[in-house]
Amino acid sequence: MALPARSRASIVAHNLRRLMARDGLTYEGVCQQTGLDARTLRGILHAAKKPHAKTLKRLAEGLGVSADDLFAGDAEAAVAEFDLASNPAIEAAVEAHESLFEDWTPHDFGELASRVGVGGPMTEVGVVLTAQQMNANRSTLDKARTILESDQAELLRGMIEALYVKATLNR
Repeated sequence: MALPARSRASIVAHNLRRLMARDGLTYEGVCQQTGLDARTLRGILHAAKKPHAKTLKRLAEGLGVSADDLFAGDAEAAVAEFDLASNPAIEAAVEAHESLFEDWTPHDFGELASRVGVGGPMTEVGVVLTAQQMNANRSTLDKARTILESDQAELLRGMIEALYVKATLNR
């Protein structure tokens, strides 16, 4: 099984985010440097659709990279491809529950493949339950990031520290 098309599209989104971080660019900065409108850039960043070659050319030129740099994979993606190929339950779950895997990156699929089958058989139900847990964890982390940027950051840090101590004492 190859990475799902949505995940392959997310490689461009991942590389764009990496380039933005490297260059310290904001969303608006990318729009300004590339001449792309906000809707187009949002679609690329969310891997919502496959961008046209002309759009990718403008994006690459505006960022000062080659178009190939937007598609550059990494070793992690290759490992995910292998793990997915060896886990048929994942393919069945992705086909049956496509929306559960929306916006997943090659890293996410690699993590899923590394978790599935640990402590039990690889089944579609196990894949779905693991994917739901990963999505819930991602949502919680997103909320924590938001809180850490608010006036409630110190409270959250204290709560996490207390929970961490409790969790690590029981090991």
